[in-house]
Amino acid sequence: MKPLATFLSLIVTFMLGTLLDAQITDPERLNRFKAMSKQAEERGLAEPFKGITNQGEVEEDLYRIRSTGVTTEPVREAAHAFLSTLNAEQKDKAMFPVQDDEWRKWMNQHFYIRQGVGFDEMSDMQREAAFALMEASLSAKGMKLSRDIMKLNHTLGEINDNFEEYGEWLYWITVMGEPSATEPWGWQMDGHHLIINYFVLGDQVVMTPFFIGSEPVIAEMGKYKGLSILQEEQARGLDMLRSLSDSQRAEAVLEVSKDGNNNLTEAFKDNVVLDYSGVKTSTFSSEQQADLLALIKLFVDNMDEGHGQVKMEEVKQHIDNTWFAWIGGSDDQAVFYYRIQSPVILIEFDHQRPVATTQLYGREPHRQHIHVVVRTPNGNDYGKDLLRQHYLEHKH
Repeated sequence: MKPLATFLSLIVTFMLGTLLDAQITDPERLNRFKAMSKQAEERGLAEPFKGITNQGEVEEDLYRIRSTGVTTEPVREAAHAFLSTLNAEQKDKAMFPVQDDEWRKWMNQHFYIRQGVGFDEMSDMQREAAFALMEASLSAKGMKLSRDIMKLNHTLGEINDNFEEYGEWLYWITVMGEPSATEPWGWQMDGHHLIINYFVLGDQVVMTPFFIGSEPVIAEMGKYKGLSILQEEQARGLDMLRSLSDSQRAEAVLEVSKDGNNNLTEAFKDNVVLDYSGVKTSTFSSEQQADLLALIKLFVDNMDEGHGQVKMEEVKQHIDNTWFAWIGGSDDQAVFYYRIQSPVILIEFDHQRPVATTQLYGREPHRQHIHVVVRTPNGNDYGKDLLRQHYLEHKH
């Protein structure tokens, strides 16, 4: 394909919202793509935050300020320790007000213009402090997954012989607000296939939007050969579909074949109207509901254990108003998309088209490229609803 045609094709892709993370090596093209990502950012932030909704209206009174009984003190201490390692210039880059739109400025694509302090510019001591912040905030499972995603980004660099655009340390951290026991604050990790938004108010935590994935998902060569992620989430999703009765499956399967990327709530999709579709879990047996809760827990368990339990209790309260939808096949090697949606959680799992590994895996959706998004619908991504309530109670 000629360069102009390639560029025009990618513009169309951007307009459609797919935002492919294509490999870019030419400086002039890179500058154009940066300009395009900035335009996408401006379009994405043009509307005030509302949140992901069913039928366009926020369901009220789902979230409230309360004590969870799960301490966030280790997270505050780790955040203070991390910030203390930064020099004045790095602090200026890393710190934003808690209500800043910087929360919403994240994107999977490696060419996105990011804010914050990059792991690539950190000293060993600063990296250790950044990892300590992540360890205090995440479960052991979530920490390992995060590090493995970073390592697999190194594998992608090896595959393409390109460590300018891919690599283990091309990830950035920002801190929103001043870490506090009483005032709202949080932190964000932003980079290729790993975005963590971690909002804190007292002992409450909201850890969405949460974006994870990789290309490749299994390292078949290089420094981290044998490393793999998201295999259980893949297998258990397929098991869930296979557990459905014929009538349930007929409702759950929206399309039997999959020929593209299906995630709907990635970057700058904070206000998507996503109506419930698929099969409603009120039709599930108690065993099927337990299986679905176990599947949801695989994603929630990336939070620290205590706050993960708090979130799962919230999910259970809405189990009869939860929906499971599927696109794709059901054989052992099938590629597929599944969505779990309730008033308080949204999970999308998607086998994507290869982008930077087409030389290995072709151009059709493949198990070696996965995107997962976890959201808190009805206005509480980034802890926005808790922040709104806090400001109603405490004038600033």
